[in-house]
Amino acid sequence: MSGDILKERPALFLASRLKRLAERMQGDVAALGGAVGLEIQPAQYSLLATLEAYGPQTIGELSQAMGLSQPAITRNAAKLAQMGLVAIDRLHKDQRHKTVSLTAQGEADMACSKALVWPQVEAAVRHLLAGMETQFLSQIDAIETALAQKPLHQRFAPAGLRLLPFSDERAALFGAINREWIETMYRLEPADLDVLDHPRARIIEKGGEIWFVEAQGLGVVGTCALLKTGEGQYELGKMGVLEAARGRKAGEFLLREMIARVRALGARRLYLLSNSKSAAAVHLYEKLGFRHDEGIMREFGARYERCNVAMLFPLSATGAKAAA
Repeated sequence: MSGDILKERPALFLASRLKRLAERMQGDVAALGGAVGLEIQPAQYSLLATLEAYGPQTIGELSQAMGLSQPAITRNAAKLAQMGLVAIDRLHKDQRHKTVSLTAQGEADMACSKALVWPQVEAAVRHLLAGMETQFLSQIDAIETALAQKPLHQRFAPAGLRLLPFSDERAALFGAINREWIETMYRLEPADLDVLDHPRARIIEKGGEIWFVEAQGLGVVGTCALLKTGEGQYELGKMGVLEAARGRKAGEFLLREMIARVRALGARRLYLLSNSKSAAAVHLYEKLGFRHDEGIMREFGARYERCNVAMLFPLSATGAKAAA
């Protein structure tokens, strides 16, 4: 007789265990709804409830409010539209600007749900969690908050790598590492020298951050800066790894950490400027979710003569998945 692998490896299969639990509970909720003639599936209620509470929303707004990807919201809204519970109006060509609103039938079904289904579900769940409701829900909140600040894939570092913050003692390393990679393929421009020679004044004191990656046995081998260029806006720049440390994934480790830092700072915009000659770096940016953006090129590209690549990172639920 086989065992339950989800219980035998609880940490490894935590997501699958939670999904199994959710499916079981949602099946019970669906049965309660079916008993009163409702076809709404439990997974559809959060979208309907959001529309009822906050009024018509675009796909992008629903994605932000519910913490789900835009494709998932689009699929859910399309099914509800087929059921006659929501209406979808295209106000712009952009998919994200489709506006979703409850129909009269949707409002009626929500009223029925709130009167006949929701009270039963809430009472049953409270009975199930008797004595541990507050603690259990607080733990879920804590997990969601922690994952938003730092996803699972960023909670361990490749062997021998460690993130270090800026200090005046490491300021010279910031300049030296950047000079090595810039001078290998390009020439140092005035904009480079100004920042590399005055990292505290040009970056730290203006609200930005500088970080380093240390490799066991080699010391500090890489660095990266988040330059604050506006309210809630950062440029990812001056990222370099010493030639002696290539192959240790120090660059990828550093880039993932910078994306996590920007999210923790609550930024609304993260962009970078590069050059197509740095093909490996551009590929890494693409791998972790950055997208080429003409608007960023027009707005910031003139800062460097060598700039012919401008990229923007989607700081959203969708972007989070891309970075994973």
